[in-house]
Amino acid sequence: MSSYDFLPIILGSDENAYGNVRLIHEKYEIKPLLVCSRLLIPTMNSKLFDLIQIDGFDSEDIFPDALLSILEKYSASNKKIVVIPCSDYYAAMLSRHYSKFKGLIMNHFISEALLDTFDTKDKFYKLCEKHGLDYPKTIVCEQHEREIALEHMEFQFPIVVKPENSNAYAYLHCHFEGKKKVFFFDTKDEYLTMVRSMNLSDYAGKLIIQEFIPGGDSSMRVINSYSDDNGIVKLMCLGQPVLEEYAPKTLGNYAAIISRSDKGIYQKVKTFLEEIGYVGFSNIDMKYDHRTGKYMMFEINPRLGRSSFFVRAAGLNMIATLIDNVVYGKDEDCVYSDKTALWTNVPKVVLRKYVTEPALSDEINKLYKQRKVLKSIWYRKDLNLKRIIRVSRYFFSHVGNFRRYYFNKDNMSSPK
Repeated sequence: MSSYDFLPIILGSDENAYGNVRLIHEKYEIKPLLVCSRLLIPTMNSKLFDLIQIDGFDSEDIFPDALLSILEKYSASNKKIVVIPCSDYYAAMLSRHYSKFKGLIMNHFISEALLDTFDTKDKFYKLCEKHGLDYPKTIVCEQHEREIALEHMEFQFPIVVKPENSNAYAYLHCHFEGKKKVFFFDTKDEYLTMVRSMNLSDYAGKLIIQEFIPGGDSSMRVINSYSDDNGIVKLMCLGQPVLEEYAPKTLGNYAAIISRSDKGIYQKVKTFLEEIGYVGFSNIDMKYDHRTGKYMMFEINPRLGRSSFFVRAAGLNMIATLIDNVVYGKDEDCVYSDKTALWTNVPKVVLRKYVTEPALSDEINKLYKQRKVLKSIWYRKDLNLKRIIRVSRYFFSHVGNFRRYYFNKDNMSSPK
């Protein structure tokens, strides 16, 4: 392993965390520190990081002191520490408690005040309104309004229903029958069945009820960006998801993305991020509305996305951009990705079956032939027998998941 004057600390253990570990290894050949409450399959049996496992690390009462003691211990080595959160709740806790870690972490995070303007979807839409970004017609309802919310609906079925933040601790840790990350409904009865089940749980958050923007998974778009400490955007990469996941716990997560370029949306999002004074990594989800030619904003996440390794497929390393900026003080012009490549979290057989648009199918086949395909968790420099078996099972479990849960959003019939 090489030696550098910085230490990356990664918070989390999912695909996003492993992707970041891999980016660090590819560029620097050093072992980051991975801190999490439990190891998930993507990071199991890997030799690319040193692990610290702390029970309850993802909870507010344990995180600040636990992270502080780790930072104090490792800062003694005189290495510059860079912290990379891989979930919304780690990112939010870093924003809330940053003053506690001041001087120990090289990189900065958005202020709690800025986070508070978009950490739920209803707040984000107010921000969109203010900055001239488009978003779907939406109803926001409080816990006590769930059963009557549709009485105020000024748009037609089908509808999309989401918790105000599906990645927040409160929703991730609540339980009710039929729970999903996002719901699609054709009728009021379907909606009410879900809501009555949800009302039996301890989930007290708001619900976001939206018009369904026509189009399947390939109408989605995602932009991952990095902004420096002055709020200037330094790197942007646009992706076109060609397939999303359909299992209830991961519904709406991207399963495969082709990197794209679109100067118009790059400029629009860059202006927005710089106007609000955004700092660090951001991940913005949107959908292209073919009726109007507009990009409809869904949400902004204050960290790299779970599928952000698609940026690496496009030839860019977002962690290297961060390190160059905060550790080595480089101040380069903004880099906009313009390469086309495929990132996939599912086997080729799944893409063959469920990506049905002929032009996209052809393009995917071409990218496989050109060897322009990357999978986050398959890294040839980190394969041992246990990891190969575990990751193979995980990777190919998507075949059964799609067979069981897939539904065609183009026809917009809900999963029953």
